[in-house]
Amino acid sequence: MTPVSTSPDALDTAVLVECGRRVLSLEAEALRASESALGEPFARAVRLLAACTGRVIVAGVGKSGLVGRKMAATFTSTGTPAVFLHPVESVHGDLGIVGPDDVAILISKSGESDELLGLIDALARLGVKMIAMTAVATSRLARSCEVTLDLLVKEEACPHNLAPTTSTTVTLALGDALAVALLQAKGFQAEDFARFHPGGALGRRLLTRVSDVMERDRLPTLALSASMREAVVLLAERRGIAIVVEQDRVCGVVTAGDLTRVLERRDDVLSVPVADVMTTTPRMANVDDLGSAVVHRMETHGIMAMPVIDGDRKLVGIVHLHDLMRAGAV
Repeated sequence: MTPVSTSPDALDTAVLVECGRRVLSLEAEALRASESALGEPFARAVRLLAACTGRVIVAGVGKSGLVGRKMAATFTSTGTPAVFLHPVESVHGDLGIVGPDDVAILISKSGESDELLGLIDALARLGVKMIAMTAVATSRLARSCEVTLDLLVKEEACPHNLAPTTSTTVTLALGDALAVALLQAKGFQAEDFARFHPGGALGRRLLTRVSDVMERDRLPTLALSASMREAVVLLAERRGIAIVVEQDRVCGVVTAGDLTRVLERRDDVLSVPVADVMTTTPRMANVDDLGSAVVHRMETHGIMAMPVIDGDRKLVGIVHLHDLMRAGAV
């Protein structure tokens, strides 16, 4: 790699871009190698985590510890209770959070970190099953654990092969792979995810339901016997949709588009029965549908509003695309 001068005036664009590309290339190559080598040990690690009736304990020192904190947070937010345990603090009282039903993920590139090795003995005495994440399959850490996930990192992206770069990237990605495989194994759904993320835009998108946004009063309804004269009034007053009902059940809808099409065909449009113009199989939303799902259907089919029905297929409201978007359903 071309040396980069420490002089600000000599920081050539081409040299800097070359440096950045080298880092990304090395890390991408390491991820591809990890992907290719993934096999039975990974599956055993997922099964061990899925069978855990306690918590997942994640531990590491330095940069491995920072990655471990993120890993524990990802497990927790996807339905697997997890906590980060600092190896040094663990031998000064924090082992109190560990129980025999827990599973530990221990992270060390060398597998010989003194702080982590001290924790291994304590966890073994408690009967905790352990998963190692290391780049040295013959290390003491690897030999002490039920499952070893080999990071397969031969070179850091640091030009001196010292600063944890490639190894932390692979560790982070492998932790994500464990979390995603585990949530799939547990049948974790979007609704479950929403319960753990009630705040912010993500929470609104996952939690907003049609019932939270729909209009319930003064619905733009017409009897099946109505004429287009009545429909035109509703279309003008009520945002371009009229719902044709009989005994509280939706028979069809008339939209501004339907009105335009019938005007092209007939001069006596006001006397035409709505039954001759309406769409008899309209797309409808259920009162319990997620707002984001209804937005997707509306955008897919070019619909601005939908009738809302309950479990008995009775009309209970109307929902508009713009109202869903204002509510943060997307």
